[in-house]
Amino acid sequence: MSSNRHTGSLPGDQLQNENSEAWLDPFVPRRLLENGHIQTIAGNYMPRAFPLPEPESRIIEVEPAASVHGPSSVLCHCHWQPEEVRRQRLTMILVHGLEGSSSSRYVLGNSVRALAAGLNVVRMNMRSCGEGEPYSPTIYHSGLSADVGAVMAALVRDIGIESFALVGYSMGGNLVLKLAGQVAAAAPPYLKAVVGVSPLMDLAASSAALHEPQNRVYEWKFLRPMIDRMRRKMKLYPGLFTENGFDRIRSMHEFDEKVVARYGGFTSAEDYYHSVASSNWAEHIAVPTLILHSTDDPFIRMVPATRAKLLANPHITFIETTRGGHCAFLTSGRGEDVFWAEKTLLGFLLANCEGSVGKG
Repeated sequence: MSSNRHTGSLPGDQLQNENSEAWLDPFVPRRLLENGHIQTIAGNYMPRAFPLPEPESRIIEVEPAASVHGPSSVLCHCHWQPEEVRRQRLTMILVHGLEGSSSSRYVLGNSVRALAAGLNVVRMNMRSCGEGEPYSPTIYHSGLSADVGAVMAALVRDIGIESFALVGYSMGGNLVLKLAGQVAAAAPPYLKAVVGVSPLMDLAASSAALHEPQNRVYEWKFLRPMIDRMRRKMKLYPGLFTENGFDRIRSMHEFDEKVVARYGGFTSAEDYYHSVASSNWAEHIAVPTLILHSTDDPFIRMVPATRAKLLANPHITFIETTRGGHCAFLTSGRGEDVFWAEKTLLGFLLANCEGSVGKG
């Protein structure tokens, strides 16, 4: 695993590096998309197709007897390579961000690339997300890294999968990085690599940034469906959830205080932010890891201490650009070449998981 460090501080985001990686192209923002907000919005609406075969749906238990209402399970959509090579091929588990799902555009885009490169792909829904809402009485939050570990363990047990790469975007990035740091040197032998794209590593700073006036449109985009989900869960699981002033919630911090802390087992929003931040475990990560972050991300903030941990860890390749927005990184080019983060992370995995990938 290379310990090269990359930054995007030069004009045009030409990446500085000690020894250029064959899989790494410089990030140059697409013309007219040189603003973090514009990148972020365009990344959600740029037309593209996702030619994927019909997935296999698997409901995987992640927490037995989580409540009197039964265990918590997650819904995964799986795309497999042919049966004769399935077990040996690297399996990419994709974990979406806040209010995303297995059908989020970046999840689908990465799935198409990975499947074509010979990988198995598992599009994981967090608890209660996407079509998996009926399978968990508990809510999802940024600390449930063990759920990703449970999905891996189930696929090893049920199918015999031999190697995994975890890819998480935003909140999903926090989950996969937290898991990698928690297992540290005792990581299961089947965990080969981890990638975080615009990862939510410092929750307190990012929550505060999300409430800044210029970011309120994003905050409300997240809050409305989150509140609607809680109302649906009240109907699905009567007695487990109660109305807690949902109509008066006006910020992510208030939601985390009144809902996540209350039903997630934390004493407060601040306790939640501190307890689950993957930055707490960054120095312990011991598998090849790629982290992509842009300093013009509208609402993800990385504090200096976290950046220092990433730069000091020889297992982490940290690429920080000055442009790219949140989970966007749209560059020049045609077709799928526009999506630089997707191309870059796949190149990283192919280079660092030799023997587990191949056409077929």
